[in-house]
Amino acid sequence: PDAPEAMYEPLVARYRYHFLSQDAAIPLFEGARETIAELFDAGYALGVATGKNTAGLQRALDSCGLRHYFHATRTAEQTFSKPNPAMLFELMDELGVKPERTLMVGDTTHDLQLAQNAGVDGVAMGHGAHPAAQLRELQPLALVENFAQLRLWFKGNA
Repeated sequence: PDAPEAMYEPLVARYRYHFLSQDAAIPLFEGARETIAELFDAGYALGVATGKNTAGLQRALDSCGLRHYFHATRTAEQTFSKPNPAMLFELMDELGVKPERTLMVGDTTHDLQLAQNAGVDGVAMGHGAHPAAQLRELQPLALVENFAQLRLWFKGNA
C-alpha cells in the first residue's frame, strides 16, 4: 500500500505472471474438499464471492477439481469488490436464495463486512489473513479454526 502509484501496474503484472505460471495444483486446507462435497450433496446452493479475477478463480477451482460443486461465482472483475454487498446480492439473486437463508463463510474481515452489508449471517474461518480478534469484532455466528469444526457447526446449526 505504500508503493508509489507508478509501481502499481508493474507490480500487478508481475503478480499475475507468477500466479498464472504456477503449474502445480493449489493446495486445499485439510477437510475442505470433504466439507464442500458434503454441503453440495446435502443440497445446499454453493457460491463463491472472491476478490480474484475470473480467470484466477476458474484456474483455482479447476486445479483443485472443485468447480462442479459451485452453482454460481462472482469475482471483483464482474461486480463491485468486497465489502460492497453487490457481489452477494447478485449471487443470492442467481441462486434464488433470500438473505435470511444465506450464510457467508469467510476468512477475512472483508468477507464478514460483506455479509453484514448484505444483511446475511457470517461464519468466520480462523485460518485467514486477519487475526481472530478482528474477526470476532464483526460478530460472526461462529469462529471456527478448520473445516472439521465448520462441518460440526453445520450439523448443529443448519
